[in-house]
Amino acid sequence: MSGHHPVHTLAPNLARWSTSNTGVDHVHERSGAAPGPEILVTALVHGNEFSGAIALAELLAAGWRPARGRVTLAFCNVAAFERFDAARPDDSRFVDEDFNRVWASEALDGPRRSAELDRARQLRPFVDRATHLLDLHSMHEPCAPLLVTGTLARNIAFAQALRTASQVVVDSGHADGVRMRDYGEFSDAQGGRIALLLEAGQHWDPRAVSAARDTLMRFLVQAGALARSEAPMGWLLPDREPPAPVVVTDRVVAASMDFRFSGSYAGGEVIARAGTVIATDAGRTVTTPYDDCVLVMPSLRQLRPGVTTVRLGRRA
Repeated sequence: MSGHHPVHTLAPNLARWSTSNTGVDHVHERSGAAPGPEILVTALVHGNEFSGAIALAELLAAGWRPARGRVTLAFCNVAAFERFDAARPDDSRFVDEDFNRVWASEALDGPRRSAELDRARQLRPFVDRATHLLDLHSMHEPCAPLLVTGTLARNIAFAQALRTASQVVVDSGHADGVRMRDYGEFSDAQGGRIALLLEAGQHWDPRAVSAARDTLMRFLVQAGALARSEAPMGWLLPDREPPAPVVVTDRVVAASMDFRFSGSYAGGEVIARAGTVIATDAGRTVTTPYDDCVLVMPSLRQLRPGVTTVRLGRRA
């Protein structure tokens, strides 16, 4: 896909946060006076998605601490972020491989090396100890915010209880690797750990920063780290009645570089009739599998054979 969306947000200056109190660069702990949850908030899992990093940097600069428990704030793929060039903003997503596909134990424990695997191994102890994980992301294309929950009921309920405008998306992950939010005990049906992934909006849209701030603070309140009245002024947006979750049932994977959507889809479109053509792929038509099919995160920004171009879902 040629061109890129305009960059309307300034990349945060992370030099101030390279040295930390954890012994791991760009990872900061803040503890409250009372016992409480063990929360991990991550940003920059992809180096060109810096709305979440802006929120974390602002929170650190304000000297914020939770009232209860411990909150760890981690800037993840800083090596990719440091390559960011506003003239080519899509090129700094990762260095060697997708940081959010390396979270299988066999990969983390194996001999293979990459910039992303090395960094994931550094961060693994913080992920292992977290009772609550919020992973802050953004999207290639303009779209309303999404909260991705995995398939466990406890995560879906937690996400809906935040009362944001974000669409809750229930999915089982990716075939090409394990996400951080699906790692280890976060995907244990018998456990109690919470993990959500926020897609805050288009990467460089200022509204994505507002969504990241709002969701971060609501997550901390819901997890028990602070009371709503203790949230920083101006971070919380008005409460919203969340829409019913969308359950992903199918993924459309490109078979060729000749993949084209049949319309200008931004995500969230509901295609009324089964069998409606939504794309072509080297002459093959791609159609909706059922009535009232919801399109989730359509994008050709990273088009190549084997890459998911859109997810298909239905309302729960």
